Amino acid sequence: MLPITQQNWLSSPLGRYLLASEQAIYDQYVADIFGFNALQIGLLEMDLLQQSRIAKRLHVDISAGDVLCESEYLPFASSTIDLLCLPHVLEFSQNQHQTLREVERVLVPEGHLILTGYNPMSAWGVRRWFSKRRHYPWCGATLSLRRITDWLALLGLEYVSGGTQAFIFPINDEKWIQRQQCIERFATKWSPPMGGIYYIVAKKRVVNMHLIKPNWKKSLVKSALVATQQKTKPTQRNNRKTQ
Repeated sequence: MLPITQQNWLSSPLGRYLLASEQAIYDQYVADIFGFNALQIGLLEMDLLQQSRIAKRLHVDISAGDVLCESEYLPFASSTIDLLCLPHVLEFSQNQHQTLREVERVLVPEGHLILTGYNPMSAWGVRRWFSKRRHYPWCGATLSLRRITDWLALLGLEYVSGGTQAFIFPINDEKWIQRQQCIERFATKWSPPMGGIYYIVAKKRVVNMHLIKPNWKKSLVKSALVATQQKTKPTQRNNRKTQ
């Protein structure tokens, strides 16, 4: 049997459910982020920036989009991107650390990163381990929410918000997905950390700088630090003349 490609799986019932779940996550968070440039890397089957108020929006991938590039080497200048969306890119990246370093490089100070991935601590993670064909999406790397958060912290990307979504059992059948809507509604209300996908919203942290203003009313140099010539007292001067 031929391996299932990403495009074929995303058009399946479970794939469409996943796309709808992630679209809702990005639509919620991108609407409140402002700036000049927004960037989406990968998973161009969705327009994750459709609710963004940023005027300049770019969609890039290896073989499609406005710019063709790899996530490990982004052709953008440093500190130019205000919002960056990273859906399932780390799991299929050849070098996750390099991808995150590039993300940190192109983000402006106080810029935002939103990323999603498959949660290994869920029914979706169990499904991955028992998958014999190892096709998409089960063929990616296993990265936990905590590990990604630690990596971001080391790069100066501060955790702002996050959680899990997609709480149904990953059965690729339309009827089974509909039957599990009660589970979805209950889990969405209580937000347990067992959703099939995780999401993280992070901000590029900048060290606070305090401007020290000079006090013009006081001398910039203390008088005690200035070497001055010692004046001779009048009595001493007269004694020298008599001698």
